[in-house]
Amino acid sequence: MRIMFPLAAVVLLTGCVPPGAPPATEEVPAPVQRPAPVRPTPVAPVADWRDLPRTPGDWQYRGLGGGSMATYGARGAAPVATLTCDRAAGQVTMTFATPRPTAGSVTIRTTSTQRTLNVQPMAGGVGVSLAASDRLLDAIGFSRGRFLVEGAPVGRLVLPAWAEVLRVTEDCRR
Repeated sequence: MRIMFPLAAVVLLTGCVPPGAPPATEEVPAPVQRPAPVRPTPVAPVADWRDLPRTPGDWQYRGLGGGSMATYGARGAAPVATLTCDRAAGQVTMTFATPRPTAGSVTIRTTSTQRTLNVQPMAGGVGVSLAASDRLLDAIGFSRGRFLVEGAPVGRLVLPAWAEVLRVTEDCRR
């Protein structure tokens, strides 16, 4: 018993710290600050057009006397894209807004097809007329979520493949 008492006293006394004395700490080296890189890391280009951000706006459909029309753009602003059905001619005209309407070409990409079209100056921009039976119109309407229109006259438009596109197409096929 005598051996345990002095051992217990030593354990108890070593745990005591006199008042006002700072606790013992090990000296930890301060973290090393690394300087910022001199050149910013370049942002990787988007590998897939389907990952590009959508052009702001919404599709709006309206019936017309001789067909129908769907416009895409921000509410209260001029549309950036228009699809118009001319039922008598059996054609769908796609028009894209541009500040300087000049003839050129645009490439339309969908999840199932890609086609380059020659566009001509039209009221409000540049455009092209397609037969209502053209399979590109189906590819646009059934594209998975979006389709892309790009070319020198219009820049790049990432448009949603909503029901309005197919509705205008179907109006011309009746």
